[in-house]
Amino acid sequence: MQQFKHLLLFIYFISGFTAAAQSDVAVPLYEDFASFQKSVLQPESNQVRLINFWATWCKPCVKELPYFQQLHEKYPELPMVLVSLDKKADAKGRIARFLAQRNITIPVVVLADGRANDWIDKVSPEWSGSIPATLVYNRGDQKFFETDFESMEAIEATIDIQSLIKNKQ
Repeated sequence: MQQFKHLLLFIYFISGFTAAAQSDVAVPLYEDFASFQKSVLQPESNQVRLINFWATWCKPCVKELPYFQQLHEKYPELPMVLVSLDKKADAKGRIARFLAQRNITIPVVVLADGRANDWIDKVSPEWSGSIPATLVYNRGDQKFFETDFESMEAIEATIDIQSLIKNKQ
């Protein structure tokens, strides 16, 4: 029994060490909207992609992250990216730890351009600026959803994932 306790302590220690090591992982950071727009937002005309805007401090965002992860696992061929609107300082370590603790494996970038009023309309004229928000590119068609989703099925139905998958092929 004593050996079992030592094994558990060892496993606990190693898992803490792994989490500490992950704290140095940096999430790609865009400090200005122009570079983010060029790299992430401007898809080719025939591209299919789902982009979700969120932040670690946003409760509805955090609540829906597992639903996007489920979607990612169900449709790994669907390009997705999570755009964190957290602070620049959080790009190194904090966000990576946050995602690892929740088993989120979707690609993530941080958009740390604090001048949101200058770029929100460039993402979508429909966007008031609240999050969570999701932008979908479907072969030249763009749709914007300023809502929080209550399940993976709600995402599938609202966004018409089947159409995206079909158009991706």
